[in-house]
Amino acid sequence: MLEAPIVFLSGKGGVGKTTVAAAHALAAAEAGRRVLLVSTDPAHNLGDAFGRPLGGEPTRVAAGLDAVEIDPDAECARYIERVKGNVRATVRSSLLEEAERQIDMAGRAPGAYEAALFDRMVAILLDDARPGEAGGYEQVVLDTAPTGHTIRLLTLPELMGAWVDGLLRQRNAHNRERSQWLGDGEAPEDPLYELLSERRRRIASVRDLLLDPGTTAFAFVLIPEHLPIEETRRAVAELDEHGLRVSAVVVNKVLPEAADGAFMAKRRAAEAQHLAAIERHFADRARYYVPLGAADVQGLEELRAIGRRLQG
Repeated sequence: MLEAPIVFLSGKGGVGKTTVAAAHALAAAEAGRRVLLVSTDPAHNLGDAFGRPLGGEPTRVAAGLDAVEIDPDAECARYIERVKGNVRATVRSSLLEEAERQIDMAGRAPGAYEAALFDRMVAILLDDARPGEAGGYEQVVLDTAPTGHTIRLLTLPELMGAWVDGLLRQRNAHNRERSQWLGDGEAPEDPLYELLSERRRRIASVRDLLLDPGTTAFAFVLIPEHLPIEETRRAVAELDEHGLRVSAVVVNKVLPEAADGAFMAKRRAAEAQHLAAIERHFADRARYYVPLGAADVQGLEELRAIGRRLQG
């Protein structure tokens, strides 16, 4: 994961995903890379990991490491305003009020949240961070929302690409009919078609990045318990179906060998069964193990210790 220009880290809520993402990003930065760490998780825990407030613009949190916390509600509002701006340029004034009302309703519909986050992710990867390019960050680490949201976010390029293709075909047919009606044989100017074409190009560019195993690495964080294992197993299989291969799992909060006592012995026996299940279910993926600490992870030194475990 240290080598990939783009790294996605996801997992069930409460497994320590944000801590692992912060530790990995810090390790990559201290290995000499310019790193941008981005959180799309509405829980907003990333700033707590570094002990400082974060916002929607990059903030330096360590040498070579910048961090961003995306506010999904603010992104959704901005996304709706951008759509309205596009519509104002293409819709007659008599229809504008109704068009904007429909857009506001769509902004409250299922999927608007993911569409807004996807739009921001596209802007980060193609415009702001430009991972792997000269002048850009050498690695972008994305700490994503819990598993279900992540799957919807990562499969959006495929779904939205097909949807925009359908819209482009409709506009193309409409323009041909209009040209024939006007009788001049020339295709009319169509700002909406140009907007859709540009959006399709950007969606295809991001999809190419996500599907390239030399560019993007996907990893899931889990803990050795039944529910996180099963949720991760289903998520890995679903992403595989979309061509997004999860290359690694990070097993967090593993009981350290030094833990003792009768209670811990029972916990260790139960954990051994879960660790065996992880070995069985994810035998074809890289596996990293992070021991459970005696206290919450706070500060750069503790993140560095986890980062060293991930590198090892």
